[in-house]
Amino acid sequence: MDSQKNIGPVFDSSEAQLVDILDGSASERGDKKSKSDTESFPSTLPILGLSDIVLFPGMVAPLLVESSSGMRLIDDAVTGNRLIALVLQHNQDTEDPAPEDLHSFGCAGRVLKMLKFPDNTVRVLVEGLHRIKIKKYVQRTPYPKAEIEVIEDVTGESVEIDALTRNVKKFFEEIIQHSPALADQVKVAYLNIDESGKLTDLIASTVNLQLSDRQQLLETPSVKDRLSHLLPLLNREAQVVSLGTKIQKDVADSMSKTQRDFFLREQIRAIQRELGESDAASAEVERFRKLIDQNNLPEEPRRVALREIDRMEQIPPTVPEYTVVQNYLDWIVNLPWNKSTPDKVDLQETEKILNDQHYGLTKVKDRLLEFIAVIKLKRNLKGPILCLVGPPGVGKTSLGRSIADAIGRKFARFSLGGMRDEAEIRGHRRTYVGALPGRIIQCLRRTESNNPVILLDELDKVGSDFRGDPASALLEVLDPQQNSTFTDHYLDMPFDLSRVLFITTANWLDPVHPALRDRLEVIELPSYTEEEKLQICKRYLVPRQLSEHGLNKRQVRFHDKALRHVIKDYTREAGVRQLEREVAGLARKAARRIAGDGDNVPQPYVVKADRIPALLGPPRFITETAEAITEHGIATGLAWTPVGGDILFIEATSMSGSGRLILTGSLGDVMKESAQTALSYLRSQAERIGIDMTQHNKQDVHIHVPAGATPKDGPSAGLTIAVALASLFTKRLIKSDVGMTGEISLRGRVLPVGGVKEKVLAASRSGLKQVILPAQNKKDYNDIPSEIRSKTRLHFISHISEALPIALKKKPRS
Repeated sequence: MDSQKNIGPVFDSSEAQLVDILDGSASERGDKKSKSDTESFPSTLPILGLSDIVLFPGMVAPLLVESSSGMRLIDDAVTGNRLIALVLQHNQDTEDPAPEDLHSFGCAGRVLKMLKFPDNTVRVLVEGLHRIKIKKYVQRTPYPKAEIEVIEDVTGESVEIDALTRNVKKFFEEIIQHSPALADQVKVAYLNIDESGKLTDLIASTVNLQLSDRQQLLETPSVKDRLSHLLPLLNREAQVVSLGTKIQKDVADSMSKTQRDFFLREQIRAIQRELGESDAASAEVERFRKLIDQNNLPEEPRRVALREIDRMEQIPPTVPEYTVVQNYLDWIVNLPWNKSTPDKVDLQETEKILNDQHYGLTKVKDRLLEFIAVIKLKRNLKGPILCLVGPPGVGKTSLGRSIADAIGRKFARFSLGGMRDEAEIRGHRRTYVGALPGRIIQCLRRTESNNPVILLDELDKVGSDFRGDPASALLEVLDPQQNSTFTDHYLDMPFDLSRVLFITTANWLDPVHPALRDRLEVIELPSYTEEEKLQICKRYLVPRQLSEHGLNKRQVRFHDKALRHVIKDYTREAGVRQLEREVAGLARKAARRIAGDGDNVPQPYVVKADRIPALLGPPRFITETAEAITEHGIATGLAWTPVGGDILFIEATSMSGSGRLILTGSLGDVMKESAQTALSYLRSQAERIGIDMTQHNKQDVHIHVPAGATPKDGPSAGLTIAVALASLFTKRLIKSDVGMTGEISLRGRVLPVGGVKEKVLAASRSGLKQVILPAQNKKDYNDIPSEIRSKTRLHFISHISEALPIALKKKPRS
C-alpha cells in the first residue's frame, strides 16, 4: 500500500473521469451528514495511509492515490457507504506502509469526489467526520481494514476553557490579519464556529504546524488539553507571520523607492535634454573625455579609457557598477603616464645639498653623484635600485628625501614593515568591492610624476601569509630589466617604472629574499664614531631641538665636553636617535628654567659636562672594561649586532669531573661548535703551547658568556674562546686592554669575519687599546675612521699561535 499525498487546493477535472458521488445540493449534503451523525457509525472501516497530511473532523482535503491497493479501496468505498479511515504513517518516506507503520489514531472520513486520470492515478476529495482509534486490524489484503472506536470530544464549561478559547482566537485572528492569502472559506467558517472543539480542529488544519503537533492534537479528545497545547504553537506562528509580513513590507517599500527614484531621474534627464542642459552623468563623461585629451595618454590607456567611457554612458548612475567604472577612469586619466620632473644636473649644487643635510656617508654620496653625472651625459638612463643597509638611526630614511632634493625630483615613501598582502604592491583586481591600485601606483599619482624617488622602507621586515608574499611581487618592481612593463592588477595594463629611482632600506640583508637581494645595489651605512656623533649633534640635532622647544642658540649653549659626556655615558647605539632624545631632554630642562625664572637666568644658559648628571640623572652606561681582568680564563671578545658593535666577555673555568665541556649563556649551535673546535685545537697542541693536559679526563671545562638572556651565535667568537681556554690552562692572565675577534679552524688558522668597523668602534668606545683581527680582514682597514686607527693598535694575525703572545701576560717569575 503506497502512502497517499495531499495535492493542494486545486481539484481540476480536465482530462479526467469525474465521478460525483454526492447527489443534490450543498444543503442536502449537510442534511445527510446530520443524519449520519445520529445513526450508528460502522465499527469496521478500510484504512488509507497518509504521508504528509493529518485530516481533522470537518476538514475537506484533496488526496492523490497512486497504488493499486489504494485505488481499489477508493472504488470499493465509492460503491459502498463512502466511509474510510485516514491515518498518518510514522515515517513519511515509507513507500508501502504496513499496519505497524501507522499511528493508532486517525480520522474517519467521507469520499466526496473522485477523479481518475490517464496516468493510472486517482484524486479524491475527502471530508473528515470523527476522531477514531484503531482497535485491531481484521484484514491486510487487498487493503487494510480495522475495527475502530469513535472518539467523542471531552467538553465542559469552565472559566479556564473560556480563557483559553479567547487567547486562541486572539492569536488566530492575528494570523488571519497577516495572511491575506488565507482562503475566504476559512475566515467564514471561523466566524460561524461556536464550539471550542471544532475551533481547535479548524485552526489545527489551517495553521502551519508540524505533523507531530497535528497528530498529537488529533489524538487528544480533551478540548481543554487541545487548547493548552495549541496556544503556544499559535503564539509562535503569529510572531513568525508578523515578522514575515514586516520583511515583505520593507522589501516592497525599498523596491518602490528605487523604482520611483529611477523614474524621477529619467524624467529629470528628459527635461534637461529638452532645455538643452546636460545632466550630472553627461557632465562626468565629458570631463573624462577632456582629461584624456589634456593629459596626452598613451595609446593603450587611451583606448581602454574610451572603452570604459562608452560603458559608463550605458549604465544608470544608480547602479553600483557605475561607481566602479567611474573610479577606474579616475585612476587612468590622472596617472602621470607622460609627466616627469626635470633633473638637476649641477654636480656641485647636488654635492652641497647632500653635505648640508647629512654628515659623513661618503660612499652613498659618491654613488649618487656618479648617477647624476651619468644622467647629465645620457638623459634616458634607467633608475638604479639602491639598498641602504645599516643599523637603526644612522640616517637611511632621511637620506632618501635628501637624494630627492639633491636631484630635484619629487619624493614618496612607504614602509614595507609588517606588510603581508601581495596586493599592497600589485593592487586588487576590480572584481573586489573597494578595490584600489597598489602602493607603487598610488605613490605615482600622489607625486604627479613618472620619475620620482620612491623610498621602500624596512625591506628586511616584509612578511608573508596566505594572502601572498609581497617580497615576490617586489621582484618585478625592483628589476630595471622588467619594471618597464609593470602591470598593476587594478589597472590591468603596463606602466613604465624604469625612470623611477627606487631606494630601499634595511637593517640587515639576511631576511631579504636571495632573488630580491640579487637585484639590489647594496650600500652599507656603518655605525657613527664618537667624533661623527659629536659633529652630527652640533650641526643638526642641537639646532633642531632648540627650534622645536622655542629656544635659540643665543639662549642656550652646549659645551662639546657636555655633548661627549652624553654620547659616551648616556647612549650606547650605532645611530643618533637616543642621542637626539637626550638632547631634547636637556632642551626641555633649559626651557623650563628660562620660562620659570625669567630674567634671573643668565644669558645664555650654558649646558656644561658637570651639570649633565643633575639634568639627566646618573650615567646609564658604564664602560665594561673599566674593571681590569684579574682572573685566569677571562677574555674580551667583539661582536656585531643590528644596532652596531659591542663587546662581550668569555669566561672559562675548570673543576673536577669527567672531561666534559659545559657551555652556557644562550649560545647558538655555531658558537658551541666554535668552543669545541677551540678546545680540540688546544688539546692537540698542548705540548707546543706548554699546557699540561694529563689530568684533562678528570677535569670538566665550563665556558660561559654573560648576559645569559640574550641569544648569541656566530663563528667570530672562536678566537676569543681559544685565548680564554689558553689563559685557563696556562694560568696566564689576559691583558685588560685587548679585544679580539675571528673564526678558527682545527688547524689553528684564523679566518675572516664581518662587521670589522663596528667591532673596532665598539672596542674604542669601550676603552680597549689593542684589537686582534684576522689577517684577511686587512681589506677593511680603510673603512675604519682615521681617529680610531690613531688611538687603537690593530694586530692582524693568521694563526692562533700569533694571538697568544699578544693577548696573554707573561707569567710572573717565582
